[in-house]
Amino acid sequence: MRTTGERMDNMEQLQVVVNEVQSARQQLANLRAQVLELETTLESVKSQPAELALHQQMGGVMVEVSDREALVKELEETLSALKEHLERFAGREAELLATYDQLKQMLAGSESA
Repeated sequence: MRTTGERMDNMEQLQVVVNEVQSARQQLANLRAQVLELETTLESVKSQPAELALHQQMGGVMVEVSDREALVKELEETLSALKEHLERFAGREAELLATYDQLKQMLAGSESA
């Protein structure tokens, strides 16, 4: 039989996990938006005709890109890193959800006891 103290600890843990899940979901949404934006940017750069100038924001200044291949490579590397980060975060979210389910079951079990 669980004590009231144990139940409170589980409820506090559950609240912490809920907050972490919400934070992870927000960060996942932000990462997905960044990936989508970068994919769109990469496609735009690749489809830009070679005879037209291509510009890149550098701090507060727009500069003309002289090496398109280097820019494409940089964008592809950044996109790859973001996708890896997104996968790791999705895994973390899944772990948090599993912990949430376990705590919820523990609390449900202690209520019926």
